[in-house]
Amino acid sequence: MTRVLMVCTGNICRSTMAHQVLAEAVEAAGLDAQIHVDSAGGSDEERGNPIDRRAARVLRENGHDVPDHCARQVGLHELGEWDLILAMTGHHLAALNRLRDRAGLRGQDRSDLRLFRDFDPQARPGDMDLPDPWYGDYSDFVETLEVIERTTPAVLEHLRGL
Repeated sequence: MTRVLMVCTGNICRSTMAHQVLAEAVEAAGLDAQIHVDSAGGSDEERGNPIDRRAARVLRENGHDVPDHCARQVGLHELGEWDLILAMTGHHLAALNRLRDRAGLRGQDRSDLRLFRDFDPQARPGDMDLPDPWYGDYSDFVETLEVIERTTPAVLEHLRGL
């Protein structure tokens, strides 16, 4: 089974939304027996909390299911268990690489650590972060979902090749 993990800061907005949209795409493609999708946060500040209410609203209003979600922090030793780990920002990617080093996994694990927007057909060099909608208003959540929705087909295609 191919395993993919989405990572943002608190695991209540971006990574959870990306997790849900990709999981739905995997299921629609009939690949849910071959691809497992999950999400986590780099921080423990939101651990145990549900999806942000604005993220839930934007998912629901755009035809997606709202997951029964409980935020969690990515674990030190689980990094080697994922085939693909998608960080929402360069900061998250750097933190994951430091975590991988602390665990002594660099060069020894199977995980491919990348930015989520590496798969975004509209991404431009220097603008690869998926902005955090948490600090904004509802329109920021709409924009975040739009990026996630346009990026997900390329992520799914990549996963098919693993």
